[in-house]
Amino acid sequence: MTIDERKIINTGVIQNIILENREKLTISGVKDVLSFDDQVVILETELGLLTIKGENIHVNKLSIDTSEVITEGKISCLSYSDKSLENEKGGGLLSKIFK
Repeated sequence: MTIDERKIINTGVIQNIILENREKLTISGVKDVLSFDDQVVILETELGLLTIKGENIHVNKLSIDTSEVITEGKISCLSYSDKSLENEKGGGLLSKIFK
């Protein structure tokens, strides 16, 4: 059994993140773009919320058919928030904003 096959069995989801020279980021397995500006992009992915931070970030491609997003800019940080933790705390991003 290959590593890729084990990942599919464990999570049931395949998600790829490709970062080229900290300037071009390609992400598969994206469900929704929750918010974006030139410094922060927040994506809902199959594996949780993904926050991308940097400077002059632009969403160049958003494909609903392939669940893929391509961003470009100076990327300094990628971080996941676990979906199960968000649900246990009583809500997601909007509930935190409107406290």
